[in-house]
Amino acid sequence: MRDVTVAERGAETAAARDLRLDFFRGLALWFIFVNHIPANQISWLTPRNFGLSDATEIFVFISGYTAALVYGRTLDRQGMPMAAAQVLHRCWTLYATYIILFFAFTAQIAYTARAFDSPLFAEEMGIAGYFQDPVTALTQALLLKFRPANLDVLPLYIVLLLAFPLLLPALRRRPLAVLAGSAAVYLASRHWGWNLPTHPDGGVWYFNPFTWQLLFVAGAALQFQPDVRAVLTRFRLPVMVAAVAILLAGLYLTLSWKFAPLHALIPDAVTEFLYPISKTDLDPLRLLHFFALAYVVLRAVPAGASWLNGSLAAPVLDCGRQSLQVFCLGVLLSFAGQTVLVHVSGSLSAQFLVTVLGIATMVLLARFLGWYQSAERARRHRVAASRNVGA
Repeated sequence: MRDVTVAERGAETAAARDLRLDFFRGLALWFIFVNHIPANQISWLTPRNFGLSDATEIFVFISGYTAALVYGRTLDRQGMPMAAAQVLHRCWTLYATYIILFFAFTAQIAYTARAFDSPLFAEEMGIAGYFQDPVTALTQALLLKFRPANLDVLPLYIVLLLAFPLLLPALRRRPLAVLAGSAAVYLASRHWGWNLPTHPDGGVWYFNPFTWQLLFVAGAALQFQPDVRAVLTRFRLPVMVAAVAILLAGLYLTLSWKFAPLHALIPDAVTEFLYPISKTDLDPLRLLHFFALAYVVLRAVPAGASWLNGSLAAPVLDCGRQSLQVFCLGVLLSFAGQTVLVHVSGSLSAQFLVTVLGIATMVLLARFLGWYQSAERARRHRVAASRNVGA
């Protein structure tokens, strides 16, 4: 999870930035917001109901790709010490943001539980332990081990980015070798059950960093290998047929979880082989589905698609460019939406209204931040110009 700072945006623009990065990152933010509202029928429109992968895969892959794009340019221009310093500074920003979000979200849940006399909210959102032993819970939260529901993506990204300075020089020289090593860690983690612990004891990270790092590194490696990227995304009819078949199979499996008659048609031997399709450990089927989906989407949406510069894509692009702040706002808005649907009205019209107002608020925040950053850049240019004139 990352927003795009002013310096990073300039670097990416100079590198012929692909608008699809912002578009699909912004779209994933909308999907995450909708999916975080329980009993919201609008969530039927999000990818998780039509396939095995979802918005998280999109975020992690794009985060790896853009990290390689931004910090790889710093490595080339200013050397490894500056690249590492920028990465660590970014990690600190993400960590501070996470802690602020933790307190804001915990306060929101506590206030809502008291206002509506619904103590089960605290249990449902995973913060009951905070009120039972605040000192321990806070200490564990600072260590990224205790966290409410819906906050798992940020700690994952912080950990992945912390390791990035160690990988960056090797990714520049031998990206495919690094990807092979990443795949070995992925397989070892799945075989031996590696994961990081959470608080209370006995739990593990919902997004296992030892497995999800493969998707992050894959994005970074492909960014450093434009020739390989071009070969992998080139249209080939057999590949397209295979990708579509994988997507259709994923659609059938996903629908079979909702409709018992479809599940009954799957042979027991097949279910024993396929399940469990673990999101925590990034099951190979989720990986396969994501790459099939990415291939089809990249063929359907070329880099120069004119509609990406149009008015319909603009709100999504705005959110993608300010993804950290928009994600944090989305977490708070999703719980507010849940509160409305539970205690005010759970009608379909209320679900639609909550969804539309939430997304509109996210877009407004993104546009305000974009305006402010543009105004700040213009102000700095004026100051620099006046100093040059004075000199």
